[in-house]
Amino acid sequence: MTSKQPTTRIRRSPEQVRAAVHQAVIDLLCDPQGEDLNIPAIAQRAGVNHTSVYRRWGNLDALLADTATTRLERDSPLNDTGTLRGDLLAWAEASVASMRTPEGRALVRAVMLSMPNSTQAKADRAQHFQRRMHSIEQIRRRATARGENPPPLEQILDQLIAPFYIRSIFGIDPPATGYPELLVDRLLGNGNGHRSGGASTAT
Repeated sequence: MTSKQPTTRIRRSPEQVRAAVHQAVIDLLCDPQGEDLNIPAIAQRAGVNHTSVYRRWGNLDALLADTATTRLERDSPLNDTGTLRGDLLAWAEASVASMRTPEGRALVRAVMLSMPNSTQAKADRAQHFQRRMHSIEQIRRRATARGENPPPLEQILDQLIAPFYIRSIFGIDPPATGYPELLVDRLLGNGNGHRSGGASTAT
Protein backbone atom coordinates (compact mmCIF):
# COMPACT_ATOMS: atom_id res chain seq x y z
CA MET A 1 0.00 0.00 0.00
CA THR A 2 1.44 3.33 -1.01
CA SER A 3 0.80 6.49 0.91
CA LYS A 4 -0.54 9.50 -0.93
CA GLN A 5 2.12 12.16 -1.33
CA PRO A 6 1.10 15.63 -0.13
CA THR A 7 0.47 18.15 -2.89
CA THR A 8 3.12 20.86 -3.05
CA ARG A 9 1.60 24.24 -3.76
CA ILE A 10 3.85 26.70 -5.54
CA ARG A 11 3.62 30.15 -4.09
CA ARG A 12 3.35 32.87 -6.70
CA SER A 13 4.06 36.56 -6.34
CA PRO A 14 1.21 39.06 -6.75
CA GLU A 15 2.55 39.99 -10.19
CA GLN A 16 2.72 36.34 -11.24
CA VAL A 17 -0.89 35.89 -10.13
CA ARG A 18 -1.91 39.04 -12.00
CA ALA A 19 -0.16 37.83 -15.17
CA ALA A 20 -1.83 34.40 -14.87
CA VAL A 21 -5.26 35.96 -14.44
CA HIS A 22 -4.73 38.32 -17.38
CA GLN A 23 -3.64 35.40 -19.56
CA ALA A 24 -6.70 33.41 -18.49
CA VAL A 25 -8.93 36.31 -19.58
CA ILE A 26 -7.25 36.42 -22.99
CA ASP A 27 -7.39 32.62 -23.40
CA LEU A 28 -11.10 32.47 -22.60
CA LEU A 29 -11.93 35.40 -24.88
CA CYS A 30 -10.09 33.80 -27.80
CA ASP A 31 -11.32 30.22 -27.28
CA PRO A 32 -14.45 29.71 -29.41
CA GLN A 33 -15.26 26.56 -27.43
CA GLY A 34 -14.46 28.19 -24.11
CA GLU A 35 -16.67 28.85 -21.15
CA ASP A 36 -18.66 31.98 -20.56
CA LEU A 37 -16.39 34.75 -19.41
CA ASN A 38 -16.91 35.11 -15.67
CA ILE A 39 -14.66 35.39 -12.65
CA PRO A 40 -15.01 31.76 -11.44
CA ALA A 41 -14.06 30.49 -14.93
CA ILE A 42 -11.15 32.92 -15.15
CA ALA A 43 -9.91 31.94 -11.69
CA GLN A 44 -10.08 28.25 -12.53
CA ARG A 45 -8.19 28.79 -15.78
CA ALA A 46 -5.52 30.82 -13.96
CA GLY A 47 -5.21 28.32 -11.11
CA VAL A 48 -6.15 30.78 -8.38
CA ASN A 49 -8.98 31.07 -5.91
CA HIS A 50 -11.90 33.09 -7.25
CA THR A 51 -12.08 35.01 -3.95
CA SER A 52 -8.58 36.33 -4.67
CA VAL A 53 -9.75 37.66 -8.03
CA TYR A 54 -12.77 39.37 -6.49
CA ARG A 55 -10.60 40.82 -3.73
CA ARG A 56 -8.08 42.29 -6.17
CA TRP A 57 -10.37 43.48 -8.99
CA GLY A 58 -13.83 43.58 -7.46
CA ASN A 59 -15.75 42.81 -10.65
CA LEU A 60 -15.34 41.50 -14.18
CA ASP A 61 -15.48 44.92 -15.79
CA ALA A 62 -12.51 46.20 -13.78
CA LEU A 63 -10.56 43.02 -14.55
CA LEU A 64 -11.23 43.38 -18.29
CA ALA A 65 -10.14 47.02 -18.24
CA ASP A 66 -6.96 46.20 -16.32
CA THR A 67 -6.12 43.34 -18.68
CA ALA A 68 -6.66 45.43 -21.81
CA THR A 69 -4.76 48.44 -20.47
CA THR A 70 -1.83 46.32 -19.31
CA ARG A 71 -1.59 44.58 -22.67
CA LEU A 72 -1.72 47.85 -24.61
CA GLU A 73 0.92 49.39 -22.33
CA ARG A 74 3.14 46.39 -22.98
CA ASP A 75 2.59 46.51 -26.74
CA SER A 76 2.87 50.31 -27.07
CA PRO A 77 6.16 51.39 -25.45
CA LEU A 78 6.85 55.12 -25.28
CA ASN A 79 9.66 55.46 -27.80
CA ASP A 80 11.45 58.82 -27.84
CA THR A 81 11.93 59.48 -31.55
CA GLY A 82 12.97 63.10 -31.13
CA THR A 83 9.80 64.68 -32.56
CA LEU A 84 6.14 64.88 -31.59
CA ARG A 85 5.06 63.40 -34.92
CA GLY A 86 7.53 60.53 -34.56
CA ASP A 87 6.41 59.75 -31.01
CA LEU A 88 2.70 59.81 -31.91
CA LEU A 89 3.33 57.72 -35.01
CA ALA A 90 5.32 55.10 -33.10
CA TRP A 91 2.58 54.93 -30.46
CA ALA A 92 -0.16 54.67 -33.08
CA GLU A 93 1.64 51.99 -35.11
CA ALA A 94 2.20 49.88 -32.00
CA SER A 95 -1.45 50.29 -31.00
CA VAL A 96 -2.65 49.23 -34.45
CA ALA A 97 -0.32 46.22 -34.41
CA SER A 98 -1.69 45.15 -31.03
CA MET A 99 -5.30 45.58 -32.13
CA ARG A 100 -4.68 43.53 -35.27
CA THR A 101 -4.03 40.42 -33.19
CA PRO A 102 -7.01 38.19 -32.28
CA GLU A 103 -6.20 38.75 -28.60
CA GLY A 104 -6.07 42.52 -28.94
CA ARG A 105 -9.33 42.72 -30.88
CA ALA A 106 -11.11 40.42 -28.43
CA LEU A 107 -9.93 42.38 -25.41
CA VAL A 108 -10.89 45.79 -26.73
CA ARG A 109 -14.30 44.59 -27.86
CA ALA A 110 -14.95 42.90 -24.51
CA VAL A 111 -14.06 46.06 -22.59
CA MET A 112 -16.02 48.40 -24.83
CA LEU A 113 -19.12 46.21 -25.00
CA SER A 114 -19.27 45.52 -21.27
CA MET A 115 -21.47 47.99 -19.44
CA PRO A 116 -20.46 49.12 -15.93
CA ASN A 117 -23.58 48.87 -13.81
CA SER A 118 -22.51 50.87 -10.77
CA THR A 119 -20.83 54.13 -9.94
CA GLN A 120 -17.82 52.26 -8.55
CA ALA A 121 -17.47 50.12 -11.69
CA LYS A 122 -17.56 53.26 -13.84
CA ALA A 123 -14.92 54.86 -11.64
CA ASP A 124 -12.73 51.75 -11.88
CA ARG A 125 -12.95 51.79 -15.67
CA ALA A 126 -12.15 55.50 -15.79
CA GLN A 127 -9.08 54.88 -13.62
CA HIS A 128 -7.74 52.26 -16.02
CA PHE A 129 -8.44 54.54 -18.98
CA GLN A 130 -6.46 57.29 -17.28
CA ARG A 131 -3.45 54.97 -17.25
CA ARG A 132 -3.74 54.78 -21.02
CA MET A 133 -4.02 58.55 -21.32
CA HIS A 134 -0.98 59.00 -19.10
CA SER A 135 1.25 57.71 -21.90
CA ILE A 136 -0.16 60.33 -24.27
CA GLU A 137 0.41 63.01 -21.65
CA GLN A 138 4.05 61.90 -21.43
CA ILE A 139 4.38 62.34 -25.19
CA ARG A 140 2.83 65.82 -24.92
CA ARG A 141 5.14 66.84 -22.06
CA ARG A 142 8.18 65.60 -23.96
CA ALA A 143 7.14 67.59 -27.02
CA THR A 144 6.62 70.74 -24.94
CA ALA A 145 10.11 70.33 -23.43
CA ARG A 146 11.53 70.24 -26.99
CA GLY A 147 9.75 73.50 -27.83
CA GLU A 148 6.98 71.88 -29.88
CA ASN A 149 3.32 72.76 -29.48
CA PRO A 150 1.32 69.52 -29.04
CA PRO A 151 -2.45 69.40 -29.55
CA PRO A 152 -4.64 69.22 -26.42
CA LEU A 153 -5.24 65.76 -24.98
CA GLU A 154 -8.93 65.82 -25.95
CA GLN A 155 -8.02 66.52 -29.56
CA ILE A 156 -5.60 63.58 -29.61
CA LEU A 157 -8.27 61.40 -28.04
CA ASP A 158 -10.90 62.35 -30.62
CA GLN A 159 -8.74 62.35 -33.76
CA LEU A 160 -6.09 59.70 -33.12
CA ILE A 161 -7.23 57.25 -30.44
CA ALA A 162 -10.99 57.02 -30.95
CA PRO A 163 -10.81 55.79 -34.58
CA PHE A 164 -8.74 52.76 -33.50
CA TYR A 165 -11.27 51.75 -30.87
CA ILE A 166 -14.30 52.34 -33.09
CA ARG A 167 -12.81 50.02 -35.72
CA SER A 168 -11.97 47.41 -33.10
CA ILE A 169 -15.45 47.46 -31.56
CA PHE A 170 -17.11 46.88 -34.92
CA GLY A 171 -14.52 44.41 -36.16
CA ILE A 172 -13.21 46.67 -38.93
CA ASP A 173 -9.48 46.25 -39.46
CA PRO A 174 -7.45 49.40 -40.18
CA PRO A 175 -6.12 49.69 -43.76
CA ALA A 176 -3.09 47.48 -44.33
CA THR A 177 -0.71 50.42 -44.69
CA GLY A 178 -0.60 54.12 -43.98
CA TYR A 179 -3.47 54.41 -41.50
CA PRO A 180 -1.43 55.58 -38.47
CA GLU A 181 0.38 58.14 -40.65
CA LEU A 182 -2.92 59.38 -42.05
CA LEU A 183 -4.41 59.97 -38.59
CA VAL A 184 -1.27 61.55 -37.14
CA ASP A 185 -0.83 63.91 -40.08
CA ARG A 186 -4.48 64.93 -39.97
CA LEU A 187 -4.11 65.61 -36.26
CA LEU A 188 -0.97 67.70 -36.61
CA GLY A 189 -1.90 69.40 -39.87
CA ASN A 190 -5.40 70.53 -38.96
CA GLY A 191 -4.74 74.27 -39.37
CA ASN A 192 -4.58 75.02 -35.64
CA GLY A 193 -0.84 75.52 -35.58
CA HIS A 194 -0.06 72.14 -34.04
CA ARG A 195 2.54 71.06 -36.56
CA SER A 196 5.76 69.40 -35.52
CA GLY A 197 8.91 69.33 -37.55
CA GLY A 198 8.74 67.10 -40.60
CA ALA A 199 5.00 66.51 -40.52
CA SER A 200 3.24 66.38 -43.85
CA THR A 201 -0.43 67.11 -44.26
CA ALA A 202 -2.55 64.22 -45.48
CA THR A 203 -5.00 65.06 -48.22
